[in-house]
Amino acid sequence: MPGVPDNICVVMMSAVGDAVHTLPVLNALKRANPAARITWILQPAPASLVRGHRSVDEIIIFDRRHGWRAFADIRAELARRHFDLVIDLQVYFKAGIVTAFTKAPVKLGFDRARARDFNWLFTNRKIPAHPVQHVQDQYFEFLAALGVSAEPVEWDLGPWPNERAWQREFVASTDRPIASLVVATSKPEKDWIPSRWAEVCDVLHARYGMQVVLVGGTSERERAAERQILASTSHRPRSELGSGLRKLVSILDASALVISPDTGPLHMSVALNRPVISLMGYTNPKRTGPYRKFHDLVIDAYGDPGENYPISMENRPGRMMRIETKDVLEKIAVWKTRYASLST
Repeated sequence: MPGVPDNICVVMMSAVGDAVHTLPVLNALKRANPAARITWILQPAPASLVRGHRSVDEIIIFDRRHGWRAFADIRAELARRHFDLVIDLQVYFKAGIVTAFTKAPVKLGFDRARARDFNWLFTNRKIPAHPVQHVQDQYFEFLAALGVSAEPVEWDLGPWPNERAWQREFVASTDRPIASLVVATSKPEKDWIPSRWAEVCDVLHARYGMQVVLVGGTSERERAAERQILASTSHRPRSELGSGLRKLVSILDASALVISPDTGPLHMSVALNRPVISLMGYTNPKRTGPYRKFHDLVIDAYGDPGENYPISMENRPGRMMRIETKDVLEKIAVWKTRYASLST
């Protein structure tokens, strides 16, 4: 099986963070075979982030909001296509169904131990069994199975040339360095407390002379957090909630500092090499924290003091509450000492 064929389909229909982790895999496949054509099946939100990427030749949308109709639509779409290789980067049943709809002699998926919900039934080749590791390294196991090196790890997330004008206008709108705060996530268990975000906003403005920018989507929880923060701060931050993922790339890329729970913008910041303070409590930071970078800026409320916990998929509810404002301020001081000189 080693080698990169000319026509590849990637099944990865998860959220933005996983889409970011997928990009180095696609870039490595293209390095190994520049003639390869890569089709990616994914959801609308991450599709808006990666559409136009140099390693993505075609996107097929799977919109789970349509329920079972989404499966009928994608089955019809895939009926007209034939691939040399399908890579199923997910472990769930729905991804297995979509993989079953694809036509290819080789369908590569996770080993049986890691593939959940009978996902392993839908692939005919498996990557070797391996202990749980960081999500990014887990995806690189697929490259190893194909005899492809993951190095150098490249995301190429942008901003792209046609986005630079908007970014310049955004940066010119303030004379302060930018600190972007990701105020909420897709899961309440990952969120931090709005009143504590407000305290951090005021310190960043008053003590560090920064322009605070609230970033994220427009869900009701995000809007509620935004309202609470704006009502509680002495120095009103700028809100860019709902800017869209491509503009968010430009905002994060222009930021001197990002502070984020475990959600897509955290991993976008790592891909852009922007210093990010990671607020980790619900998910295991060894598995879903920042990849290879900024570990000294991780606030680990997942583990108990002195605990040497293993890398695992276990979630620990209720631990984000353990993160105090002072914990974030201590990491901001670390950022100031070690990273503030990084050019934007």
